[in-house]
Amino acid sequence: MTGAGGPATSGRWGQVRGFESLARPNYPLLVLIAAALPAFVATAAVAAEPRARIEGTLDPDLRAAVVRAVGDTDRPIDNRFEARRRAREAAENAIAVLRSEGYYAYDVIPEVGEGDTPPAIVRIAPGPRFQLGMARLEWVGAAPDAAAAAAAQAALVLTPGLPARAAAVIGAEGRAVAALQQLGYADARAQPREVTVDHSDHTVTAALRIASGPVARLGSIELTTNGRTRKAWVQALAPWRRGQPYRPEAVAELERRLLDAGVFESVTVSLAPADKTEAGGLRPVIVSLSERKKRTLELGASYGTTEGAGADAKWTRYNMLGRADTISLLARLGKLDSRLQADLSMPHWRSPQQTLTERAAIYRAQTPAYDQSGVTVSADVIHRWGQNAVFGFSGTYVTWGASVDLSRTEEVHIGTLTPLGRDIATFALLADMALDRSDDPLDPRRGWRVGVRVEPTLLTGDGVLPYLKVQGQASGYLPLGDDARTVLAARAKVGSIVNGSVGEVPAPQRFYSGGGGSVRGYGYQEVGPRLADNTPEGGLSLFEGSLEVRHKLTKDWGIVAFVDAGVIGRSQTPTTDNLSVGAGLGIRYNLGFAPLRVDVAVPVNAKHGEAPFQIYISIGQAF
Repeated sequence: MTGAGGPATSGRWGQVRGFESLARPNYPLLVLIAAALPAFVATAAVAAEPRARIEGTLDPDLRAAVVRAVGDTDRPIDNRFEARRRAREAAENAIAVLRSEGYYAYDVIPEVGEGDTPPAIVRIAPGPRFQLGMARLEWVGAAPDAAAAAAAQAALVLTPGLPARAAAVIGAEGRAVAALQQLGYADARAQPREVTVDHSDHTVTAALRIASGPVARLGSIELTTNGRTRKAWVQALAPWRRGQPYRPEAVAELERRLLDAGVFESVTVSLAPADKTEAGGLRPVIVSLSERKKRTLELGASYGTTEGAGADAKWTRYNMLGRADTISLLARLGKLDSRLQADLSMPHWRSPQQTLTERAAIYRAQTPAYDQSGVTVSADVIHRWGQNAVFGFSGTYVTWGASVDLSRTEEVHIGTLTPLGRDIATFALLADMALDRSDDPLDPRRGWRVGVRVEPTLLTGDGVLPYLKVQGQASGYLPLGDDARTVLAARAKVGSIVNGSVGEVPAPQRFYSGGGGSVRGYGYQEVGPRLADNTPEGGLSLFEGSLEVRHKLTKDWGIVAFVDAGVIGRSQTPTTDNLSVGAGLGIRYNLGFAPLRVDVAVPVNAKHGEAPFQIYISIGQAF
C-alpha cells in the first residue's frame, strides 16, 4: 500500500521471481520484432482472451479482481519474448491488486509455458490477509480546534481487525478531510501518509497526515457573467451571512439555486483561493454564469379530430430584469382555444425556491359545451421544497394566487334549450398543494403523488354567486418483479363545487371529463350528462379513476394496457353511479428524456353515439 507521497514501509516484502535477463533490453530482438509488425497487423482478428493465465489458490473474489486487472487481448502470442513480457506485466498488475486488498506476504511468479508460442502464466500464492491496526491522525502545521479534531478522528471509522484494504485507508483519509471542510476548514488537505506493514503480526497501521489550515469565513460574491444578471440578486440568493464559516453544502446550494432559475447554460460557484482573502479575513465566493440566448422564438402546429387544426407562436426573452426572469408572449389560434397571452416569471421571488408568475391574456374558447371570450389577469406564487427540505417536505409544492376574469359566455339554457349569453366577472383565489414522491416526473415507476386544489370564487354579472371549487387527485406506482420491467399504476380524482346549482354555475366553471388526460375512449367533454340536443351539460361533481399495466419490452419500447372510468354528477357529492368506462392499449417509445405515448382506446359503454375509438399521442405517461 502506497501513500499520497511515498511508498509504504515494511519489514519484509513479497517476492517477484523470474526473467532477471529482461533487466537489459535485447536490442537485436527488438529490431526483428519491429520489422515483423506489419505482418502481424495483416493477420485476422481473434477472439479476446486473458493476457495471462492465473494459477494458484485464491479466494473467488480475489481471483476475479486479479483477472480484471490483468485484462484481455485479441492479439495472440507469437513468440517466447512476447509471452515473458505479458507474464511480467500481468504479475505487476496482480501485485497491485494483492496489496490493495491487504495481501502483503504474497509470492507472485511470472512464467511461460512450453513451445514457440507459449502461454503467459502467473502463479500466485497470496499468503495471509493482513488486518488493520490502530490508525491515527497527525497534524501538519497548526492543529484545528478540539471539536474539529475530534470530528476528523471520528470520521476515520477504521476498525482494528478488519481486512487492510487500501480503499479503506484512502476512504478514511477522505472522510477526515471532508469532516474538517464541513466545519469551515476549506483548505484542509491530505499530506503523504505513512503506512506500516508489520509481517510479524500481519497488521497494517496508518498515520494519516493532514494540514487543516485556518477556518475560512465567507465574504462577498464576485460575479462573472456574459449577461445582465445583477450581483445584488445573486448575493441575496446566498444561503449564508457574511462572516459565517465556510460550508461546502452552502456553496453547492447557491449553485443549485442558480441552475434552478432556468436561464443559465452553466453555473460555477467556488471559494476564492486563500491569497484572495479580503480585509477582515473573509474569502470571496466566485460565481461564474454563462447565460442562455436572450431570445427564443418557438412555432408549433397541431391537429386533432376533436380540436381541429391549430397553430401557435411563442417569443421568449430571458433575464431582461437581471434576476433570472422570463418574459414570454404567446399567440395561439385553434378551435378549442385561441389567445394572445403575456407571462412574467420571476424565480426565487422574495425567497429561494419560490416563483412568482404573472399572466394577462385575451382569449376565445369554442367547446362542445359553450363558447367563451374574455380577458383575464392572474398572479400565482409557487413554493417548492427540494431534496434538502426539512420535516419531510421534500418534493412538496404549494401554490397560492388570485385571478380576475371578465368574459362573455354563450351556452344553452338547461331548462329551455335556448341560447343563453352571460356577461360574467369572476374573482377567484387559489390554494394548491402537491406532494410528489415518485421517481420521475414524466415516466414514474415507483412511488406516489397526491394533490389538493381549492378555489374560493365569486361570480358577478346577472347576479352574485359565491362558491367553492375543490379537487383532489392521488396516483401510485408499484414495480413488479425483481427487474421492475412491469409497473402497476393507478389514479383517482374527485372534485366538487360547493354552493349553487348546475344552472346557476356558468358552463365554463363546471366540471367536464373525457379525453387523453381523463377518460380515454371518449372525446373532449363527452363524459357526463347531456342536454336534449346532445350538448354536454357539465356538472357540480367529478370522479375519475384509471388503472394501467406498463411493461417494458426492450430498452426503448414498451406496451400499456389500461382502463379509465369517470362520471360527472349534477349533485355536489362525487359518485360512482353511471360510470363511463374506456379501455385500450398503448405503446411507449423512450425519447431519452420521456416516453412518447400513443394510445388507442374504445368506449366500453357508449351512451351518446361516441366514436368507435379514439387515438391519443403525447409525451409522458398519462399520469
